[in-house]
Amino acid sequence: MKHEKPTLTTAPTPLRQIRADHDAQGLTVYQAYPLEIADPALAAGRFVAPFKRERMTWIKPSFRWMMYRSGWGTKPGQERVLAVRISREGFEWALAHSCLSHYDREQHASAAEWKALLKQSPVRLQWDPERSTNQQELPHRAVQIGLTGEAVHRYVDDWILGITDVTALAHETHALVRDRQVAAADALIPAETPYPLPEHLRERIGGSGGQQA
Repeated sequence: MKHEKPTLTTAPTPLRQIRADHDAQGLTVYQAYPLEIADPALAAGRFVAPFKRERMTWIKPSFRWMMYRSGWGTKPGQERVLAVRISREGFEWALAHSCLSHYDREQHASAAEWKALLKQSPVRLQWDPERSTNQQELPHRAVQIGLTGEAVHRYVDDWILGITDVTALAHETHALVRDRQVAAADALIPAETPYPLPEHLRERIGGSGGQQA
C-alpha cells in the first residue's frame, strides 16, 4: 500500500504582531535620514544637532517596511538608513505610553476616549501593511512607532545602545531584488522574529494574540 507523506503547513502570521531583530538586551529599529543628520549621529552614537527633538520621530522594527518607506535609501532626505539598537526596557516603555494614531472601535469605547488618550500620549502607534522583500503588500501588518515630547528625550538620552549605518545593505539587497535574486536578498536581511509581549502591552497596542512574554 502506498503511503502519502503528510503535508507540512505553516501557520499564517498574526495580523498585528511585532517582529524584530532582538535579543535579551535590546532590539533593532530603523530610521532613514539625510547625511547631515545621519553623520553626526553615527559619530556620537546618539542623535545630536541638527536632529530636532521637537519633531516627531518614527522608529520601525521592520527592515523591509523601512525599505518600502525610504525607497531602499534613495528618496530625498532618506538617503542614509540607520539601524538603531535600543533597550527592551525603553521599547516597552514606548508601547506602554502609546496610543493608536487612528480611532479603532475595537480598542476604544468611543472616539472621545481615543482623542483624550491621543492628547496625553507621547507615543503614536500605526499598523501598516507589511512588505515582502520584493515590496509586495502582505496581509499582515508591521508596526511604526512615533515618538514625541518625553518619549523623544528618553529615546535619545536613555534607550539607544548603538547606531549603525546600513545604507550599503539597503543598496545591496535592492540590487539583488532588481536582479530577481530574492532568496539571496533574504539571506542578507537580519532575521526578524516575534517579539514577546506581556499581555497588558499586547492589549494596549491592539496586537494579535499569541504574542506574550
